[in-house]
Amino acid sequence: MHGSTAADVRAKAELAIDGHTLTVSDVVAAARGKDDAPRVTLAEDTVRRMLKSIELKGQVIEAGIPVYGVTSGFGDSNTRQISGKKAEDLQKNLIRFLSCGIGPVAAEDVIRATMVIRANCLARGYSAVRPEVVELLLECLNHDVLAPIPERGSVGASGDLVPLSYIAALVTGQGRALHEGEEKSSADALAAVGLAPAVLEAKEGLALVNGTSFMSGFAALALHDAAELAFAADLSTALTSQVLQGNPGHFAPFVFDQKPHTGTRRSAHTIRDLLGNPEDRDPGVAQRDASLSEAGFRELEEPIQDRYSIRCAPHVIGVLRDTLDWATNWVDIEINSTNDNPLFDIDAGVVRNGGNFYGGHVGQAMDSLKTAVASVADLLDRQLELVVDEKFNNGLTPNLIPRFEADSWDAGMHHGFKGMQIAASGLTAEALKNTMPATSFSRSTEAHNQDKVSMATIAARDARTAVELVRQVTAIHLLALAQAADLRGTEVLSGPTKAAYDLIRSVSPALEGDRPLEGDIQRVTALIASGELREAAEAALTD
Repeated sequence: MHGSTAADVRAKAELAIDGHTLTVSDVVAAARGKDDAPRVTLAEDTVRRMLKSIELKGQVIEAGIPVYGVTSGFGDSNTRQISGKKAEDLQKNLIRFLSCGIGPVAAEDVIRATMVIRANCLARGYSAVRPEVVELLLECLNHDVLAPIPERGSVGASGDLVPLSYIAALVTGQGRALHEGEEKSSADALAAVGLAPAVLEAKEGLALVNGTSFMSGFAALALHDAAELAFAADLSTALTSQVLQGNPGHFAPFVFDQKPHTGTRRSAHTIRDLLGNPEDRDPGVAQRDASLSEAGFRELEEPIQDRYSIRCAPHVIGVLRDTLDWATNWVDIEINSTNDNPLFDIDAGVVRNGGNFYGGHVGQAMDSLKTAVASVADLLDRQLELVVDEKFNNGLTPNLIPRFEADSWDAGMHHGFKGMQIAASGLTAEALKNTMPATSFSRSTEAHNQDKVSMATIAARDARTAVELVRQVTAIHLLALAQAADLRGTEVLSGPTKAAYDLIRSVSPALEGDRPLEGDIQRVTALIASGELREAAEAALTD
């Protein structure tokens, strides 16, 4: 990774944060844009609000009024008031005692997402944080100076105290930083890009660490990635129907108008579009006038209905789509909220204590998302079984092996997608295991002050993991479907599914005999994650 010069940073498009209008899409752009990431700035109209809360903070400190976390200890130590003269040193100690995170360091996109969300929440202006502190946090982001945040150590209330302490340490020049692809001291990393560390004033350390931004960073990225999975699942269903010569009538609008869940209707519409809007096929039409035997019975040459994993696919994927809608709304609210404590009520001129740091909505959203995503994996795993199993794949080869002459040396030697199905099954099981609701495991901690906590950060991390696993299951299934299309004949494909097939084949050649496929899985996984697969199919829809 190359460092960015001041000129590079100025040349980028800008994302001005104001505490009110940040979206999940904005977070993804800032977290994953790399060279195209917007330069994130503080909107001008936020400064006035921020300065008013700072003025109120000064007034209450000067008046000797005890203010939680400003002139008192933290948590159950809030009964211990200190002099206003000690307020700045108290913030330093807060960062020090919270720096106890463990586990792997979060991925850089999660760290970037966390940083932009934390800055946006503080920009609302009710946390008594100086604009220059938020601007420093944003300049760290713009110059790719990141806080190496360990993933584990948060109970999701008082927000993400332990993880966010690493961001506070970064902007104060303490601890470590990630910069130019390596870990170095925060002081050195800041100096390398011409930034000076902040000296935090009263409340500012608490405002940096006391919030829901780490869990929300995971959540925003998981939501974006799960939306790509919803389309990939619709695409997989269309391809499955085509290579198995299924009945496209299962996706007729009439069916879904009778049970009009928004996500289900959208999924069915997408599948039908991907199929090329074929005429409905009634497998019984060709034989409808044929006479039954004297016994009043006959075997139909084709089934009237496809199995549930195809016919009911919109009902499964639709649950994910609807979950994405309300979960994204919840996360949009969360990332535009003031979620630390205490808050400065500028109009009333008082300091108010509350619990906006509680991550309940993020936790519920992520527990629901991971369940909906894992259910899609289960669906695609069942579809994969139909495609690879000669008992169900309507004349395709066992395990999708190439066709060999009976006297060929290769006859009986190859096993095709047998290993791939085993891998998909294992990945699916792991995704399903992760659906245990993390929010059900609230713990009383911190001397019974934090006696009800959200566990939302764990839920959000679980959702991230479930999405990654399901993306790999989807990639395996798509590789199998491309192989099935080769065996059936690509003329069964529509324009959109042929475009997806061509893109898959550009990174994974047809299987002509057993070979390692882990690289193929990784490459197709990348096509799903980047949105390239969706874009290719959607482009063909408009041709």
